[in-house]
Amino acid sequence: MDNRRGIRPGKYASISGTIVEMAPVRMGKRVDGCTIFVTIEDEDGNTVNFIMTPSAYIVDGITLSVGMSCTFFYRTDVPVPLIYPPQYRAVVIAENRNDRSVDVSYYNDALVNEEQTLQLNIDQAVKLRTTNQQYFQANPANHDLVVEYTFSTRSIPAQTTPEKIVVLCGE
Repeated sequence: MDNRRGIRPGKYASISGTIVEMAPVRMGKRVDGCTIFVTIEDEDGNTVNFIMTPSAYIVDGITLSVGMSCTFFYRTDVPVPLIYPPQYRAVVIAENRNDRSVDVSYYNDALVNEEQTLQLNIDQAVKLRTTNQQYFQANPANHDLVVEYTFSTRSIPAQTTPEKIVVLCGE
């Protein structure tokens, strides 16, 4: 916790899998077309359900569909129903691609993520945005970030100069 600013860093986890079903959420007899219930299946055949609201950040702004391989990031510090299969609220969703990696975490003053596994080196070429694609015009340190990168060192923590950083301002 950053006691100077009263900010509590987010805690994120992720699950990767193939989307097997997508359906609008039902509110009684009414269908809410804005919120989507997404079911994924991981490589071991386990299913996990995600609630995808309009506030979920979709990396690259792609349209999700059944059959896509994706990683769903969710907060671990919010209540979830104790049901099977598990159900989480998606915060960030990224299509799995071989040409890039995505990390979602709180990054401290030194731009090291909460897990101490990745450190960011930022230069002028890094695209720094908010979730609505506006320029983020401050230091991204001490924020929850979506980091897109292609290469990293093998050091601990690994270091990278990301392609793009999206600041999750409201999380």
